[in-house]
Amino acid sequence: MARHNETGKWGETVAAEYLAANGYAIAERNWREGHNEIDIVAYKGHRIIFVEVKTRTKDHDDPLTAVDHKKTMRLIRAAQVYVDAHDINHEMQFDIIAINGSPDDYKIEHIPDAFESPLITY
Repeated sequence: MARHNETGKWGETVAAEYLAANGYAIAERNWREGHNEIDIVAYKGHRIIFVEVKTRTKDHDDPLTAVDHKKTMRLIRAAQVYVDAHDINHEMQFDIIAINGSPDDYKIEHIPDAFESPLITY
């Protein structure tokens, strides 16, 4: 496995443990269907939360810069496929978790409700 894949897998494990410790029920990790991919699917209260996890090993690399408009649109599209496939009728929330460091020393930043889907209609 390539080093960046190992880093990403480690970051997703840290993020899932962090979410579980903070009252989120983890439903899926690394969900994929076709070109759609979601790092973590979780529930909290009456919401289904789709989490994008970004991990970097160097302090000068900000993981949040990797979550651009294109990435958010991909996550929104994947979330819609997920809720349609599972016939879920919960309010959707999109979170970002950024992890910077190594297993020995890291910082985690959780941004709940980081963005809204332009596809939601009221």
